[in-house]
Amino acid sequence: MLELLNGVAPNVTRAAVMFNPVTGFFVSGYLRSLEASSQSPMIAVAATVRDEAEIEGTVAKLAREPGGGLIVPPEPFTVNHHKLIIALAEQHRLPAIYAYRSFVGEGGLMSYGPDPYDIFRRAASYVDRILRGAKPSDLPVQQPTKFELVVNLRTPKALGLAILEPFLQTADEVIE
Repeated sequence: MLELLNGVAPNVTRAAVMFNPVTGFFVSGYLRSLEASSQSPMIAVAATVRDEAEIEGTVAKLAREPGGGLIVPPEPFTVNHHKLIIALAEQHRLPAIYAYRSFVGEGGLMSYGPDPYDIFRRAASYVDRILRGAKPSDLPVQQPTKFELVVNLRTPKALGLAILEPFLQTADEVIE
């Protein structure tokens, strides 16, 4: 996500990973993964938020300092407050990447995350196996295998960004 954000907004040097520590308890592992796998000179920092006021304060603070960007991982709190997060990112002209495609459909800049339709299709085979008598505890755990990059072309204009054609060619979907 860091590299993708940097590909669209090369001036971003520091990205805040926004999450609620109660509902996004797994995000600390997500942060470690970002730090370990990143080839980018960008820095990812934790931005814990617990309510709408903290969301507003975090986005405003991040936007005041040059080089700020936002990463919104998949967790229940940010999903519940996604409209506010998207609106604030646009208002403050803050490049942001989200985990879910639906955020981009509602005006977010871009998303990179598991393809939910692929997950649902694969879950159907598990339901079938269980209905045929398999014990759920005997079935192997599955991880997402198909990820998608979605870009909204209206949002970069509002943020003053220009997305280059080679980057758009890597996207699974481009919303115009």
